[in-house]
Amino acid sequence: MNSPSDYNRPTLHRFKNFDEAAESILHTISELLDINTLFIAKNDSSTNEIIKVVNKNETLLNEGDSSPFKDTFCKLSVDHGKEVLLIPDITQNEQSKELNVTETFGRGSFVGVPIYYEDGRNYGTICGLDTNYFDLSERDKKLFRTMSSLLSYVLELDEATKQIEDLSAPLVPITKGVAILPIIGNIDLNRVERITELTLLKSQQLSLDTILIDLSGITRMNDEVVTYLMRIVNLLDLVGIIPILTGLRPETAMQAIRSHVDVNQFQIESTVESALNKIGFELHRK
Repeated sequence: MNSPSDYNRPTLHRFKNFDEAAESILHTISELLDINTLFIAKNDSSTNEIIKVVNKNETLLNEGDSSPFKDTFCKLSVDHGKEVLLIPDITQNEQSKELNVTETFGRGSFVGVPIYYEDGRNYGTICGLDTNYFDLSERDKKLFRTMSSLLSYVLELDEATKQIEDLSAPLVPITKGVAILPIIGNIDLNRVERITELTLLKSQQLSLDTILIDLSGITRMNDEVVTYLMRIVNLLDLVGIIPILTGLRPETAMQAIRSHVDVNQFQIESTVESALNKIGFELHRK
């Protein structure tokens, strides 16, 4: 469908996460191939959900659309295996012509290839759909296979990043109702959101009353991040958990002031030891 030189035009950027990679990849394929709708769907073997979509002239799908997995072209693609499934005419193919989705679109072509995790589990599919008929060269099919492999790689990076984030902000129980949250390393907005999510979840699971948030291990963060980081304290307070900040460095305090965050509204202790003493614990050294 396209000349070899066409494939040299787009440049894929460095991706921060799977969502960003998915959107960039769809736009890249859309520039290269004359297909109206490119999309990435995720399935749990029961429901198929469109998580990213690029429509050109006609809106065939929207992000967030979902349907029973068994009734989708995506299932045909997954059942087909690792190779690209091309259906030049969805109304004539033995597998697709009986699907309700085919009746909805009336006519057209479909292409799809599964996206896998490294351990072989299926994540979903990357697909193309058009109510006009299209055909693909072997080079076009290779493009879909390559993008599927790239998304698989980004999935694994996402999983690894989340595991690292979990380890760099562990909620450590020290007694019934009390835990320490040491925050370590460089902090950005994505990490703050992840830390907030994990802290709220684990604090409920552990039935915590008090959390000591130790900031002494933070190596770098900007003023905007300070504001979001302090929101963790407010959120904990809202759900009935007493937050106590420890290890607040002078530069972090100055960043908070520049961001118009009133640190005086928080309980602050210089060290974890002094915070533990404040809530009734004593450290006995042998």
